[in-house]
Amino acid sequence: MAGASDKARFYLERSVPELHEYERKGIFTKEEITSIAKKRSGFEHVLNARGSHPSDYARYATYEMNLEALRKKRIQRLGIKAGGHAGQRRIFFILDRAVRKFPGDLGLWMQYIEFARAEKAIKKLNEILTSVLRMHPTKPELWTYAARYAFESQGDMTNARSYMQRGLRFCRSSRTLWLEYAKLEMSYVAKIAGRQHILGLDIDRAKKQVASGDKSDADMIALPEVTAEDINPSLGKDDAVDETALHNLASTPALTGAIPVAIFDAAMKEYKDDPALGEQFFDVFAEFDRVPCTKKILQHIVDHMLQHSPNAIATLVCNFRLPMVGVDAASTDFPSALGLCLQRIRSAFKQSPQIKAQLAERAVIWLLPLLRLDELDPAVHKVMSSSLRQFIKALVPGPSANTPAEGDKLADVVAKLEQDKRHEDAQLLLSYGSKQQNSSGRLLQVQASISG
Repeated sequence: MAGASDKARFYLERSVPELHEYERKGIFTKEEITSIAKKRSGFEHVLNARGSHPSDYARYATYEMNLEALRKKRIQRLGIKAGGHAGQRRIFFILDRAVRKFPGDLGLWMQYIEFARAEKAIKKLNEILTSVLRMHPTKPELWTYAARYAFESQGDMTNARSYMQRGLRFCRSSRTLWLEYAKLEMSYVAKIAGRQHILGLDIDRAKKQVASGDKSDADMIALPEVTAEDINPSLGKDDAVDETALHNLASTPALTGAIPVAIFDAAMKEYKDDPALGEQFFDVFAEFDRVPCTKKILQHIVDHMLQHSPNAIATLVCNFRLPMVGVDAASTDFPSALGLCLQRIRSAFKQSPQIKAQLAERAVIWLLPLLRLDELDPAVHKVMSSSLRQFIKALVPGPSANTPAEGDKLADVVAKLEQDKRHEDAQLLLSYGSKQQNSSGRLLQVQASISG
């Protein structure tokens, strides 16, 4: 115990000059200084004794962060000059001790990372990320965080790709990491496309065929090559925009969608063409509906799924959703795109009658938000309303299905919408469903819970 006390006293003595400065400059009163010293003494004795826990370090670091924030506010209010790094160094020192003693605690690592990021300590943050990834290489969320930080905060897409590629070496079975990698690439494409639009460079250009080589690293995804002459991916390092580079980029894999497609193909190969994963990729890419190459990528996904799992629910759902991606309700293309979607839904009913009820449920959930659009033409709204009623009828398979079962199935869909916080869609479905189905006990119960 004496050793722990000596160590605690040693750490406390190092902060004495700092506390004297606070008192001398009037940042804190003598009573406050005494309280700070007492609080630090308590923390240090707990940390240096046997049986300390990660939460002890976390509380100590949080206390020092709050103290540093108060110090900065008082300095600003008093208009005095004071060294601004002592508090930061102390917090870094506490967190560094924490992760050394408890390297397996991700909460401490994330507190360390977030503090370094908030303080804009770039060099320190990169060191922490290197350490935590070396310590926890099988945690996909850490690789995702590092890649997102490199791209969003540093504008370094090359480093972001490197994090994702290395992460997939260790976490090849993580679906989330594959999807996050695809999302990262689409975010990059969207960023470049946005710059092109601002500069008026988003015009049609000749498309360049990208040849893929036969040789590749067994641990790496064979991505199409983006050379330095095509574009410098470190967008955040220079405010000057090279218009020639942006023109060239339109024909490179970065904007043609070749890289996201390569990621999708590699993931489907890894997961043996799982249609559920294919739909997850579809959802990720569909979020970027304003990016020029999105439709091409989605078509590739649907073609792949139709080839390998033509009768899977996920395949049929992606197939009927595809025509509407990126089409505005006010666009002249909306009616024809909607007609093609509805046609594909009905074809899927005939093609796979054994899963008609599941398809009908997915069709209902997909159609509801479209019905609430303000820009809808009355004739289009009428067609959609009629289709929704047909899909509601198809929720229960077989002609012998009784009315309570229909009401129960409708109630299940309404409850699912409520669970997903889609309250307006749930109410709209109830208004349509209650008119054409007799209410079951479960449907009445769900209806009462929504109304209440």
